[in-house]
Amino acid sequence: MIDPYEDPGTPDRRGGWHYLWWLVLRQPGRSVAGAVLASGWMVLLAVTPYLLSRAVDDGLQPGDPTALAGWTAALVAVGAVNAWVSIMRHRTMTRLRMDANFRTVKVVVDHVVRLGAALPRRVGAGEVVTIGVGDVQTISRALTVIGPGVGSVVVYAVVAVLLMSVSPALAAVVVLGMPVIAVLVGPLMRRLQGAEGEYREQQGLLTARIGDLAGGLRVLGGLGGKELFADAFRRDSGRLRAQGYRVGAVTSWMQALGVGLPTLFLAVVTWLAARSAARGELTVGELVSVYGWTAVLVGPVAFLVEMGYDLSRGVVAARRVVRLLRAEPEADPGVLDAPAEPCALHDPDSGVRVPPGRLTALVCARPAEAA
Repeated sequence: MIDPYEDPGTPDRRGGWHYLWWLVLRQPGRSVAGAVLASGWMVLLAVTPYLLSRAVDDGLQPGDPTALAGWTAALVAVGAVNAWVSIMRHRTMTRLRMDANFRTVKVVVDHVVRLGAALPRRVGAGEVVTIGVGDVQTISRALTVIGPGVGSVVVYAVVAVLLMSVSPALAAVVVLGMPVIAVLVGPLMRRLQGAEGEYREQQGLLTARIGDLAGGLRVLGGLGGKELFADAFRRDSGRLRAQGYRVGAVTSWMQALGVGLPTLFLAVVTWLAARSAARGELTVGELVSVYGWTAVLVGPVAFLVEMGYDLSRGVVAARRVVRLLRAEPEADPGVLDAPAEPCALHDPDSGVRVPPGRLTALVCARPAEAA
């Protein structure tokens, strides 16, 4: 992971997608390892039904204990290896997400320090707080697509090829299932990006208002303006809540499809395979393998839907970070060489002159001017 004293690099500020891709490119070895381990983990899950079908066809049905013991041992070995691969996959993906998290934090903090006193005039305080509290986590979570996302596509292709060797009709159903899912989920992803972007905008504004209220509470109490600001806060909070309901409506549909589509997918393929077995076109072992492969696909299909949801939210969060990184500090009029000996510090705007070697206190009617 990134060292706290290491240079995080120059972020790609062209947009949200570019920023996410830049985070991936900053750790290429870990990204490739995560994709390979996730693909291997899911492919080994798909191998399990095949081994089970061989144990049924070669061992149970003919009554061959030697073949049954051999395929059972292979099944146990594959399960043990896959357990280790799963641990390494999870460890690698955790490090990848943490690197993206810390790298984003470091990039944002470095840029905020570079902005200096110009920060309040460039970005609202609520925006900075929301980026640090929520957007960083959302961005790092979106990078999960590098592991399970890639693995889901790979295992989907592998299962389609395996089904082709058993039944071309079942393979066609599996292959056509992915475009159907894309057609159903694609419009929801676009709607989610729009709703999430508006929600995120209103959230930053409301957070800024909370900071203003906390900073000026005593002044409001003295002037009698608390009710006015409270009413404005209630209206803004109500708008944010209503927008949150709109985000939740789209999110609920995506999550429902993530659970419902794989289940429907499993039911359709199992029904077709059972009818083929009843007609004698499939053996009992092949029926078991078809059911197992389809059950294995439930996870990858759900992963793909979830990745679409995470990517939609991650792009919105990355756009907010890029918007902050695009803010430029005030122009530097230039500097002069330091004096060779102690001299007075003079401010031409206020006319204040501070002599060297003496403790001087500045008192102003407005404390901000003394700063």
